[in-house]
Amino acid sequence: MKPSRTLTAVIAILALLFGASAQADVNRGQQLHATNCVSCHTSMVGGNGTALYTRANRLVGSRDQLIAQVRRCESTLGLRWFDEDVMAVVEYLNSNFYRF
Repeated sequence: MKPSRTLTAVIAILALLFGASAQADVNRGQQLHATNCVSCHTSMVGGNGTALYTRANRLVGSRDQLIAQVRRCESTLGLRWFDEDVMAVVEYLNSNFYRF
């Protein structure tokens, strides 16, 4: 195989692996969110808990603020998540609601 084809193949494989990993993070984040966040958020807004993310006056305006907010909620609930769990929830929220 020519060097350029080898490089192209390696890049393609890495892209597939990264894409699969990123989707796994989003899926894990969705699971953590459903298990730990939805009931509290639903009680806060009296219905659809995801309305917190789509309201006009939402509190989160950047990715850094989103990370900080997820950490605040995690701490308030005493969840003791790993950093990977926090970031999985951030990825889920960002990909589905915020898009920073």
